[in-house]
Formats: sequence, C-alpha cells, structure tokens
Amino acid sequence: MINIIWLLMIISGIILASLQGKPEIITQTAFQAAQAAVKYSLELVGVMSFWLGMMKIAEEAGLVRKLATILRPFTRMLFPSVPDWHPAMGAMLMNLSANILGLGNAATPFGLKAMQELQSLNREKEQASEAMCTFLALNTACITFMPTMIIGIRLSAGSANPTEVVGTTLFATAAGMSVAVMADNILRRIFRQGV
Repeated sequence: MINIIWLLMIISGIILASLQGKPEIITQTAFQAAQAAVKYSLELVGVMSFWLGMMKIAEEAGLVRKLATILRPFTRMLFPSVPDWHPAMGAMLMNLSANILGLGNAATPFGLKAMQELQSLNREKEQASEAMCTFLALNTACITFMPTMIIGIRLSAGSANPTEVVGTTLFATAAGMSVAVMADNILRRIFRQGV
C-alpha cells in the first residue's frame, strides 16, 4: 500500500511540474535529493559506528548481564514465560538498549535474534506467543532517552541546536511506551479470558 502512495505522489508531482511548464525541476530536485541522501548517510555512518561499537563493548564486558539483573523485576513482569538467563532476554535487552539510545537501525539485528529465541520457547509455532507480542510492542514504542540518529541528522543539516529535541522525544516515547505496555496488558487479559 505504501508503494502505491509513493507512486501516486511521484506521478502527481511530475504532472504538476509538467502542467506548470517546469519539467526540469523534476530532474534537478531528484539529483539534489540523491546528493543530500548520500551526504547524510555518510555522515551518519560515524555516529552509528560509534554507538554500535559501544554496544558491542558493553555486551562483551558483561554489562548486558548486569543490566538484566537490574531489570529483572521489570522483565519478569513483562515476560513471565521467558527464563531469566535465556538468550532471548539478552537479545531483547540489547534491542531495547539500542532503541533507548535512538539507534533504530542497530536495534533491528537484536530484535530479529530475540524473536528467533522467543520462537524457540513458543509451543504454538504458527502463532505468536505472549512474550513475542509484548516484545514487539516494546520494540515499536520504546522509550528513547537519547535520540542519537535524530541528533546526527540535525547536526548534518546544520541545526543551531541539534539536541533541542531530546525533551520532546523523551516525553513522546515515554507516553508511547506506556500506552503500548498498558494495551499489551489489557489485550493479554482479554484474550486469556477468551472474549
């Protein structure tokens, strides 16, 4: 569906530019956008590399296990079916840590690994388990304390104050995560009752 929307937007832009007698704007804008995309991508590689390296160091140093110990009461409440030291718990914590740091792309491999590990615990292989649904809700609406990628993009675009979005991002993601956890809890209870 999203591909159709993008196609309609592109076609309507081409038609409007042609009707106004300025078809050269299409080519000029496409090249400018492509150059900007490459420029921002290259500038973000440094930010991504730094934080991915930091996360790898944290994982190798055993900080993930320590974080798991600290967050055990919270994770037990959210994932009662997952054993404390199961590999799924470590992958989920790494995914959530990457999301907390605003590294959405870095969170993806950990999220995939977590889902594989959660599937190994799943008794009904054709249906998502409660833990999988909860993790998906948390992954999608995770709180972000430091929106690293957004700050990097704003810095690359020449923003005078690239960190001014931290407060609003924290508020919005905290609200989103709260709603996701509550909705997951409510829906879990409803489906357990068979309603």
